[in-house]
Amino acid sequence: MFQRKIYNQLLEWKNASEGRTALLIEGARRIGKSTIAEEFAKNEYESYILIDFSVAPKAVRELFEDISDLNYLFLQLQLQFRVDLIPRKSLIIFDEVQLCPLARQAIKHLVKDRRYDYIETGSLISIRRNVKDILIPSEERKISMYPMDYEEFLWAIGDHTSFHLIQQCFAAGKPLGQQINRRLLRDFRLYMLVGGMPQAVNEYIATNNFRKIDMVKRDILKLYEDDFKKIDPTGRASLLFDAIPAQLNKNASRYQVSSVLEHARADDLLQLIAEMSDSKTVLVSYHANDPVAGLSANRNLSKFKLFVCDTGLFTTLMFKDRDFTENEIYEKLLNDKLSVNLGYLYENAVAQILTAGGNELFYHTFMNKASRHNYEIDFLLARKNKICPIEVKSSGYKTHISLDAFCEKFADRILWKYLIYTKDYQRDSDCLCLPVYMTPFL
Repeated sequence: MFQRKIYNQLLEWKNASEGRTALLIEGARRIGKSTIAEEFAKNEYESYILIDFSVAPKAVRELFEDISDLNYLFLQLQLQFRVDLIPRKSLIIFDEVQLCPLARQAIKHLVKDRRYDYIETGSLISIRRNVKDILIPSEERKISMYPMDYEEFLWAIGDHTSFHLIQQCFAAGKPLGQQINRRLLRDFRLYMLVGGMPQAVNEYIATNNFRKIDMVKRDILKLYEDDFKKIDPTGRASLLFDAIPAQLNKNASRYQVSSVLEHARADDLLQLIAEMSDSKTVLVSYHANDPVAGLSANRNLSKFKLFVCDTGLFTTLMFKDRDFTENEIYEKLLNDKLSVNLGYLYENAVAQILTAGGNELFYHTFMNKASRHNYEIDFLLARKNKICPIEVKSSGYKTHISLDAFCEKFADRILWKYLIYTKDYQRDSDCLCLPVYMTPFL
């Protein structure tokens, strides 16, 4: 069992709610939702029942067709699972609740009863499609769970000090030194290669064999693609997902839908993109037509970029054309010696970190009319009624032409400007140049 930050959120919910709300943990499959829910139940309650609706027998599912007699429902659940439920001291977990919509609808009445606490988990197959004919309970609080972030990864491999020290250096505005920066960058590249899927992290700890880690990640990718077919039987979602690395590698100003799906336009796929985003396996960055603090109000739904929820999965997806990603490729990536431009790999890592930090993803492109030169800001953050533009580079170069042009054009809107790169912390005039492992502190 890995230490996960979401545990504290579960604890806060339990103490604040006192049974007045149920908690829905949303997230992609295989990120550890069921594991953390059950671990929380074991530690914080005297007893619990976990109902996994992906395997629950018909007799259990049918209990939720008529909940007029809750005493009968609870009696049957205790008999089925051979667990004694204790009022206000027991938890019932509805795992993969999207597969039993009536159980989710029952939450309203179960919470009103106040006898027990309830946690639901939902993943991948769009929950929106499975609530068509039910009443969504207003007593349901939602939280999002993501793959293990960089700090959680460091905890998993036994490092409980580096992240805190990095945070101290960021807060003090001080460099770490060339030697330490190289070590920390290697550790971060290891995180990008292994990723934050608990199964992959566990395989790394157990075997230290990149080929075995890669096979774990390929199994997860296959699972995602099979589930995408349930969202979209035509296979379009799977094709859009598989093409994410290639699309980012093109360095185009948007995801070029027509190059993946012949004769398709982004406007025709808005619902499909929204459902892929709902699945939490895909991160969508929308173009902000007018880069102001209210970024959400200026998003262009037809102009977007796609990222993979986990950079470890992204790395494997990059080399999906091979039966497996050879250890040699992993070693070269780890030591930063692979002879390809890896800017898009770092860009995906930054997208993942910003999303896990609670940020929506936005970017902006513009043209200098005089020079006819196109510029792009990789990410935009809204802070204190201002915006913070971010440019991501995989190299150590300090040049930031796009940032400078953007800040000159929108000077009155800028709070901070950031260059995310692979060198040590430094200031370049009014630009903060940050090593990529400092991204979580933005």
